[in-house]
Amino acid sequence: MAGGVREEGEEKVDINLETLKTEILDYLAQSEFAVFRSHSGGLEGLPVITWDTERFPDYRMFLEVAAKTGQKLVLFAARDFDEAEVEEALEELEDAELARDEQRDFEKRIRGARAHVGATCALEIAFDYNSHLYVYEARPDWYEDFVDACDEITSLLPVTDDGESGPDRLGGFYSNN
Repeated sequence: MAGGVREEGEEKVDINLETLKTEILDYLAQSEFAVFRSHSGGLEGLPVITWDTERFPDYRMFLEVAAKTGQKLVLFAARDFDEAEVEEALEELEDAELARDEQRDFEKRIRGARAHVGATCALEIAFDYNSHLYVYEARPDWYEDFVDACDEITSLLPVTDDGESGPDRLGGFYSNN
């Protein structure tokens, strides 16, 4: 179940990215790869091709591709979930025009993520090949649920004079890359 993947009908179980992070770093330490520690989300805006973690969740398969293409350098990034993300989402929720029941539902979903503050919420491994970055990314289900709630809230914000919906307080925390 690496990569937060589950089969249809399978019980929802979050992966522990701390364990996966340690496993990946141990694997890389024993490999021939040089590891460049980058920032999670730092690939945004670059030509990126993502690995299909749903059908092929094993990061070793991804690294095998890197090795077979002659890569010696891989980028590794991990990000911990921060309390500020919860607070910013709650601020956005206050600005959304929602019925009381909807607001409570969103608030419950957002506050539920608070239990994961300090936990790893994103892992990325990447390598460059022919001017494209090939990326393996893993995020736990709880974080995907949090991001989905934030995206839904953002879509419900009132439209401002410039045609944009609401202030951009979420600050790019929720990149899908």
